Amino acid sequence: MCWSATADLVAGTAVSAVGAATLASVRRPRDIALASLPLVLGFHQLVEAVVWRGEEGKATEDAAELARFIWAFIAFPLLPFLVPLGVLLAMWPTVSRNRRAVLAGFFGLGLVTAAGLGYALADGPVRATIRGHTVQYAIGIPEPEILIIGGYLAATLGALIASGDKMLVRFGAVGLVGAAICAWIWTREFASTWCALAAVTSVMLLAWVRGRPADGPDADRRTPEARDTAARVA
Repeated sequence: MCWSATADLVAGTAVSAVGAATLASVRRPRDIALASLPLVLGFHQLVEAVVWRGEEGKATEDAAELARFIWAFIAFPLLPFLVPLGVLLAMWPTVSRNRRAVLAGFFGLGLVTAAGLGYALADGPVRATIRGHTVQYAIGIPEPEILIIGGYLAATLGALIASGDKMLVRFGAVGLVGAAICAWIWTREFASTWCALAAVTSVMLLAWVRGRPADGPDADRRTPEARDTAARVA
């Protein structure tokens, strides 16, 4: 995710600290899944520092192999499952039935995508190659590859953009633009800048969590339809 083992170690430590602060700031249990994302991203970068060391011959092959597997597990099957699930849980009590159906659809897409990627991960070894200032991974993604990639992006970014929460929509938009820029830089082997995107989005999630009110006895957990009906009756 970063351009060197040292950069991954520094960035991973910083993002993990943001992740710990994000989880500590959670006021609603249903926000935990989405709030765990910064900590997952921070750990992801720390794991990649070991991958770098392994490819440079500075770590044992057993350690490097385990690091490659953990990195791939987080990047491929876990994220397209975790992100839409987190959005669905966080938004479920407060959005309309139609939006619930849309978010459930994105979660279903993420589940199918994660299953396909998980199968590819279990079916063969994870390969990592240093090219320029990047690490490129291969797990033998099943055909048609474009559908897997499309499902991945739609499940993760689509769920955020469709959430109806202004901060999560901005988070999804930043993720979309940032992913396009990072992918362009990465494919040209200039440098891996995904860690910068992880840092920005982690700070955004920390702000989102801290801006969420706590559930309590006076909290209005009704859906918009129920609140509208109560208002009309009154």
